[in-house]
Amino acid sequence: MHTNLFNIVLISFFLTLGTTSAYSQDIKKKNTTIPPKKEITKAKEDKTKNIVPTPIKDSIKADTVKVKKAFLEGKVSYKAHDYTKIDQKKKLITLYDKAELYYQDIELKSGIIVMDYDKNEVYAGRIKDSTGKYTQYPNFKQGTNVVEPDSIRFNFKTKKALIWNSRTDQGEFKIKAAVTKKENDSVYFLKGARFTTSKDVDNPEYYFQTNKVKFIPGKKVITGLTNMVIADVPTPIGLPFAYFPMSKETSVSGIILPNYNDSNTRGFSLQNFGYYFALSDHYDLTVLGDYYTNGSYGMRLESSYAKRYNYRGNFNFRFENLINSERGYPDYSKQTIYNIQWSHSKDSKSNPNSTFSASVNLGSSKYFQQSINVVNLGSNLNNTLSSSVSYSKTFNSVPQVRMSLSATHSQNTQTSEINMTLPTLQLSVDRVFPFAKGDGIKKGFIKNINLQYNLNGRNSFVTTDSLFFKPEMFKNAQVGMQHSIPISTNFKLFKYFSASASANYNEVWYLKTIRRFYDTNQSKVVDETVNGFDAFRTYTLSSSIGTTIYGTFNFGKDKKIKSIRHVMRPSISYGYTPSFEKYYDTYAADASGTMIKPYTRFEGGIYGAPGLSNSNNIGFDLSNTFEAKVTDSDTTKVEPKKIMLLNNLNLSTSYDLNADGKTTFAWSPVRVSGGTQLFKNKMNVNFGATLDPYAIDNSGTRINMYNINNGGSLFRMTSANMTVNYSISSSEFDDKKKDDDQVKRNGGREDDLFGKSRDVLNQKSQFDDTDDSKGEDAITTFFKSKLPWDMTFAYSLTYGNNNREKKIINNSIMISANADLTPKWKGGISTGYDFVQKGVTFTQIRFERDLLSWRMDFNWTPFGDYSNWNFFIGIKSGVLSDIKWNKQRVNDRTIR
Repeated sequence: MHTNLFNIVLISFFLTLGTTSAYSQDIKKKNTTIPPKKEITKAKEDKTKNIVPTPIKDSIKADTVKVKKAFLEGKVSYKAHDYTKIDQKKKLITLYDKAELYYQDIELKSGIIVMDYDKNEVYAGRIKDSTGKYTQYPNFKQGTNVVEPDSIRFNFKTKKALIWNSRTDQGEFKIKAAVTKKENDSVYFLKGARFTTSKDVDNPEYYFQTNKVKFIPGKKVITGLTNMVIADVPTPIGLPFAYFPMSKETSVSGIILPNYNDSNTRGFSLQNFGYYFALSDHYDLTVLGDYYTNGSYGMRLESSYAKRYNYRGNFNFRFENLINSERGYPDYSKQTIYNIQWSHSKDSKSNPNSTFSASVNLGSSKYFQQSINVVNLGSNLNNTLSSSVSYSKTFNSVPQVRMSLSATHSQNTQTSEINMTLPTLQLSVDRVFPFAKGDGIKKGFIKNINLQYNLNGRNSFVTTDSLFFKPEMFKNAQVGMQHSIPISTNFKLFKYFSASASANYNEVWYLKTIRRFYDTNQSKVVDETVNGFDAFRTYTLSSSIGTTIYGTFNFGKDKKIKSIRHVMRPSISYGYTPSFEKYYDTYAADASGTMIKPYTRFEGGIYGAPGLSNSNNIGFDLSNTFEAKVTDSDTTKVEPKKIMLLNNLNLSTSYDLNADGKTTFAWSPVRVSGGTQLFKNKMNVNFGATLDPYAIDNSGTRINMYNINNGGSLFRMTSANMTVNYSISSSEFDDKKKDDDQVKRNGGREDDLFGKSRDVLNQKSQFDDTDDSKGEDAITTFFKSKLPWDMTFAYSLTYGNNNREKKIINNSIMISANADLTPKWKGGISTGYDFVQKGVTFTQIRFERDLLSWRMDFNWTPFGDYSNWNFFIGIKSGVLSDIKWNKQRVNDRTIR
């Protein structure tokens, strides 16, 4: 007890000494004041004889002894699990076993800590356990920097330190050094250092070895001669010096190293060489270039931008100058291709009353097929490029008004035809119920009468790649505006029937019309464009009545299938459109002028033309759904389980009351369509067929005779189709999301039936970011479980019999499968077979190997127009993503 009391008193005295001020001498206060000595001075006499006394100085000087500063500037806290020993003679404090020391922003934890408060130093090291193994390695933390060495020596006053076998994490880097000298809070010097992105810094699969390093935490690492070591084997890969940025910012500007490739027709190449500009926190820019030794070159600009709670988007521009073969050879050709992609979305929180969005994908029709730097298989097989840019605003008036401006673009990559609207104006005024009271109750035929106003204006172009945005494109522009006022009402009829009636008034404005006549000079009928405002007005009437019929078939409570429920929704509609003959003129179809035919000057307009004959149709529609109640496989559940047998089974046709039996027929073909989901909604099945009640003659022309009266069946099937899609995986209850933003922007498929997309610049791994530290346990768990896999299956069948050909037009199957062959190997295949063309469809084989800090993959398309292979191995870390080897061979694409 006496010893403990002595230690307690001593520690209290030491802590008090470290937190108080000390002086070299103490000047005691005196009770009496020593008066200054009196000095007699002669006063000078001026003309006024006033005496001015000379001020007398105090003979006691100020104390010049400096106050000695305490050896510590803050409070020191410490503790230990085993013991705390204080040696006052040597001025040492020893903390043993789970020792901890805290001073200002410094935290030190270790097996043993020795503090020398005379030299202002502290030493920390590891200790041995009962088996002789070193444990409790020091953990030194200052601010946000953490170092885990074997031992450390630190000076509280100078903040300098010597660290042996330090280990520290800086961003994606893990750094280990034999000796580290801490110069100050921001500069470290390392000797015998290695740095890597491997998770195990003591036994990494690769590292960079260097003897001299200047390390500035959170900013950069500058090294001397640096050598790359793989599996503890030095490689010839080395640099006389190296610089690695370690900024805590989300992105840093820097050079992007190129890929090397070769081609049979374009020579050797450097691809994707450029620079990344981290312009600000809101946007960036990547500039990339490609060059082939035969003169071909390409350029890419990529930018992403975002502002929280306002907007986000990205912009890509790609241009390539392609040269095939050599000048003077017969197969020499030259072409320029380009592609523009822009995606923009606005956050609704910024302004709920207005929106702006953009999804642009336009350019050369053959860009994805001929590009020297795009191996994006889903985009290659896509036949359509489409774009849309739109702005909408809602005016909170009464009634509410909505306005939108948009520009659209649709491009067929096979025919190079482009359809574009620039712009489209849409304006709508919300519904108004003129006969409803202010309480909002709308019941009955009169009170449900409502009307609204819609405006649609368009400036439309039809052009090709070669004329895109050239003067010829704008000469054939179609400009028009459509006004419509729909009036409708709905009501109940005989309690079980829902009825509706509507009328629609349309007015169309054009700035161009035609005048048709027979030109004797050309000996043919020509259309002459007439510029100027013109308009026509039409109206239509329609009504419908429908109901819902429920039917239930019970099989008994002891049956597996308890009951089947059938829901039918039949409806009958009527539509009437009168003839608008007043808008029609006549023209002579021959030179004699005897053959007179009608025409309207509004033909070819973007909103159509008024009809010459009236339309008087009755439509019939029937939709069906089938559900079943079955005994649940879960015996704990009392209620039966509902399953869907048929999501829909629809039949529709119409009858023309004005049919003449020659050019028009009374009944239209019956269209049957349906769909269902099977195997716990894993399989989607959709089917459809067209049934014609009329027969055809020997030439295949439809005649006004029912097929059953011509020796056939009641209906003649003219076409049919069926599609099946099925997705399954080893974990059926886990939905594996397949998402590739770039494929969607390019217009390709989101699934991998056409193979996985591969971005040459930013290759993504199929492996999840799992903890590799589990080692053997992860492998053992893997082989005890089922083999992870997933599969996507698609089947398509189309039957044609329009002219009794009874022909299978399309019959193909496509499969995509992926599997984890081992914990570190993944494999996949996408292929298919066309039974009509009797050939294998697009096929891709892929493998990927997880090499811990590295990744290796191989993709191979063995045959077809897009046959290619690609081998890649590189470091996963984004900081060292330029350390890679990428070899690919793409099938030479001739300009088509």
